Amino acid sequence: MRPIRVLIVEDSIVFRELLVQNLSRDPAIQVVGTAKDPFEARDAIIEYKPDVMTLDVELPRMNGIEFLRKLMPQYPLPVVVISSLSDKVFDALNAGAVDFVAKPTVTGRAQLEDFIRNELLVKIKIASTARISNIKKTVMLNEQQSLSVKGNNLIVAIGASTGGTEAIFSVAKDFGTDIPGIVVVQHMPPGFTAMYAKRLDDQCRIQVKEARTGDRVLPGHMLIAPGGDAHMRLVKVNGVYQVEVKQGPRVNGHCPSVDVLFESVAKVAGANAVGIILTGMGGDGAKGLLSMRKAGARTIGQDESTCVVYGMPKVAYDLGAVEHQEKLTDIAGRTYSLLNKM
Repeated sequence: MRPIRVLIVEDSIVFRELLVQNLSRDPAIQVVGTAKDPFEARDAIIEYKPDVMTLDVELPRMNGIEFLRKLMPQYPLPVVVISSLSDKVFDALNAGAVDFVAKPTVTGRAQLEDFIRNELLVKIKIASTARISNIKKTVMLNEQQSLSVKGNNLIVAIGASTGGTEAIFSVAKDFGTDIPGIVVVQHMPPGFTAMYAKRLDDQCRIQVKEARTGDRVLPGHMLIAPGGDAHMRLVKVNGVYQVEVKQGPRVNGHCPSVDVLFESVAKVAGANAVGIILTGMGGDGAKGLLSMRKAGARTIGQDESTCVVYGMPKVAYDLGAVEHQEKLTDIAGRTYSLLNKM
């Protein structure tokens, strides 16, 4: 199998050279070119036809987000954004980037090389498998469906990874304030989940926040597990759903892990839950979703045709964890349908 052809767009000479040297050490990667700004990058794309491009957000002559908006309609290709801690990364994802990594704040060469080999390299390999046609810009709010079943005993749990930021928004924008409490794990670096939650809170009817231990899971509210070194679990205290966010080892290579959340939902909510697994690489969440289904919960998986990466939903489907497989645009409607039968 031929190596993944990578174009690096980075204005820092030192960091650019580090990227070239370290990525080139992997036999699965071929760095075909570099560029210091979007104008050089455009020419390099035409000349080298890369499989994946890494892109800094802050660039001379044109920022990375504007470049993405102009690039994707003409030269669609998987892009991994390298971003400092800023909500601009979500503009980049909305503009068509597949995924992002947080630019390290360290300056030591060994630490930078570790970041490149253990974080960026993985994202590039995942991005090379992405379906670019399924990366779409956000759309307008649709008319919400109504929920006939009332009460605080129902719960909705969602898990996602690569491509998930836009997929979660696509589902959440169609939820009304009558939707039962929602708990979410989206694989994301530390610091970005709070900004992502704020972004969803501004754009959706429901209220969204980054979760903290003791937060109640209330109708019309979504709690997103913070990125970092802690897992989020559903608990019940005095008959009320809450979340618990506690440090723990990685599960399936992730912290927070979708499996950890789903297993807790299966245990605490049982048949009073709907589990949703969205686009993402790997199998995190598949076993947990199966536990939910065995406990009587209703389950939904995003279908292959609308996934950026059909990994997590496929593993869940193959395990028999997915009761209903739906296009992304139909998931909110199916969720209401299932809730109305509870």
